[in-house]
Amino acid sequence: MKIAERIVLVLLLLVLIAGGFWIYFAVQKQHQDTLDAVARGDFEIRDERKDVSIDNWREIYPTTIPAVIGNVQVEASVADSLSERIKGLSGTPFLPENVVKLFAFGTPGTHSIWMKDMNYSLDILWVSEDGVIVHIEENIAPETYPDSFASPVPAWYVVEAVAGFVETNDIEVGDEVVVSAR
Repeated sequence: MKIAERIVLVLLLLVLIAGGFWIYFAVQKQHQDTLDAVARGDFEIRDERKDVSIDNWREIYPTTIPAVIGNVQVEASVADSLSERIKGLSGTPFLPENVVKLFAFGTPGTHSIWMKDMNYSLDILWVSEDGVIVHIEENIAPETYPDSFASPVPAWYVVEAVAGFVETNDIEVGDEVVVSAR
């Protein structure tokens, strides 16, 4: 290889290295500019549901099915996929008294529930495959996270209702939960 070719290769290598450094520092500057803008408050975090009130709760729970817990008629928002069960009611601003979250696991188990990213307290009911309430935990506060709550008796479903639902409606272990088909 001739000296001229070596010089060209070295210059090409230097240009590539310099370009890499330039890209690295440009990205770092842009990142720092973004952090500074966030610190100044230049970005607004919009809550798309800020105008949702208890009267138009269907914007948060658009798909529900009728259900009866004990003698109480409710609307059940069903979580029947893994991603829906993981999310649950996390991040929701409220849960109306006539709406519950029904977790359909499709297999018996203790099915632990936690209060990750919750904004309000819940009553939690574990229900057997034949629709009988086998365990109840009342008034579970968001501050209990990362603790989890589980039934000592295997359950097929878990129902989450707003705190006070169990007491207000005299729901007890042994009561039935009847869910209409989708």
